[in-house]
Amino acid sequence: MTAIGWLQAIVFFLIVLALTKPLGLYMARVFQGERTWLSPVFAPVEKAVYRICGVREDEEMTWYAYALSMLAFSLIGLAYLYVLLRTQKWLPFNPQHIDNMTPDLAWNTAVSFTTNTNWQFYSGETAMSYLSQMAGLAWHNFVSAATGIAIAVAIVRGLTRTNSKTLGNFWVDLTRCSLYVLLPISIVVGLFLVSRGVPQNFHAYQGVTSLEGFSQSITGGPMASQEVIKELGTNGGGFVNANSSSPNENPTPLTNLIEMLLIFSLGAGLTYMYGKMVKDTRQGWAIFTAMSILFFAGFTLAYWAEAAGNPMVHQLGVTGPNMEGKECRFGAATSALFATVTTDTSCGAVNSMHDSFMPLGGLVPLVDMQLGEIVFGGVGSGLYGMIVFVVLTVFIAGLMVGRTPEYLGKKVERHEVQFAILAALVTPVLCLVPTSIAAVLPAGLATLSNAGPHGFSEILYAFTSTNANNGSAFAGLGPNLFYNLTTGVNMMFGRFAVAVPALALAGALAGKKSVPESSGTFTTHSPIFVALLIGVIIIVGALTFLPADALGPIVEHLLVLQGKTF
Repeated sequence: MTAIGWLQAIVFFLIVLALTKPLGLYMARVFQGERTWLSPVFAPVEKAVYRICGVREDEEMTWYAYALSMLAFSLIGLAYLYVLLRTQKWLPFNPQHIDNMTPDLAWNTAVSFTTNTNWQFYSGETAMSYLSQMAGLAWHNFVSAATGIAIAVAIVRGLTRTNSKTLGNFWVDLTRCSLYVLLPISIVVGLFLVSRGVPQNFHAYQGVTSLEGFSQSITGGPMASQEVIKELGTNGGGFVNANSSSPNENPTPLTNLIEMLLIFSLGAGLTYMYGKMVKDTRQGWAIFTAMSILFFAGFTLAYWAEAAGNPMVHQLGVTGPNMEGKECRFGAATSALFATVTTDTSCGAVNSMHDSFMPLGGLVPLVDMQLGEIVFGGVGSGLYGMIVFVVLTVFIAGLMVGRTPEYLGKKVERHEVQFAILAALVTPVLCLVPTSIAAVLPAGLATLSNAGPHGFSEILYAFTSTNANNGSAFAGLGPNLFYNLTTGVNMMFGRFAVAVPALALAGALAGKKSVPESSGTFTTHSPIFVALLIGVIIIVGALTFLPADALGPIVEHLLVLQGKTF
């Protein structure tokens, strides 16, 4: 590890910290219906959307009506994208004459982008028309991100309201997030990416001859507009197969920094928005602190593992960091940082190949996702996932002091804990059970390119990534009918089987009356609470997966030290 490597990580985090409060304040104003500096531009558009869609802005929903609206919107969007992918051959903006997707791959891709996962069992430059990229994938990148933020906002309302049956209006939250938050940032940063060399055109791919005399096809297309929302919305699906390691998508260290900031910025801002909306910003900063500690712990291990390099290579007299699968323009430090950032959130974009990381370096992205991607997390989903752990922590703290647990003036009782546990169990069950099945079925092993513990890690990573709605991969695992169907189902449950119990939790808390704070009330913004919260996350999240991780990256690390590879 070098001082320059650490400096890059520290500068990145300080910029994220500087953005957290202004972004949080802005989003709090947007979702509380207050006037913002963009209101003169977007308020007329917002009103027009409501009139066209028949939405009554002042009509609020119960938690189950909110959940049903979210589910209906997502399922209709899934069907729309599926049809688009199955018919793209006959539609315009297809200069490469790309064929229709097969039914199983179209299903997997439609579910992937609907659930904000962006798992890609295809190469974008050879499988997607420009129309599919723009009207299908980029559109879903906006609305799936807006859906996640809308759910988080509804859950925050549940914590702040008393004796209430409603959590807001899903259609209003969805519209405001798209117009006032996602769209303005995407326009500004998208133009910046174009200025740095990211393509934005409708040209067919350009055939050229290199200086060495080889023929090469240069990918074009509307790339910058998708690149920005891919990162900002923590979607992660690349316009091309190489994702953000491609010089087209991510040409320079500066664009690399901007893309990492896009991935973290809204998740960090939502913590301050949370504190502002519950009228105690210390609550938001406590969550931000817990997330930050977990982030630096993960980055430290990943950077150390990659900077230490491969001992088998060192025996050949070649020293230095592990650069397999990495871009020289980014290096080991920024590759480890990007990998940590993209899996702390539900982004899944990559500027290096995680499958080529050292075993402990690859363990970090895996554990990040196994925690439920609550370290800043996906836009919205990271916050409400963390709130689930906060409720569990408050419950455990209440048991420790022998009194009914309280959080923000609400008693946390049996129903609330049941909803929280239900949401927390989704990740371990839907990662470990499919992995165990795939590891023994011929169909699960048919497209595996590595044997031993690394091959097992590839299967575990696939189901962890799809369930966590991340989308990054140990790319040694290839697609087939079995994986297209099972990972598609896994993505569906990973998104909705967490969001619905979280909304139910918010609905239960909104209906409660406020309880005055007393001397026995456990403080939920102190360093002790932050430490307890991190402890609960590690015990419930990481230790659940320890046996599986021991069979994969951990045993592979020990075997690499013995000179064995897979």
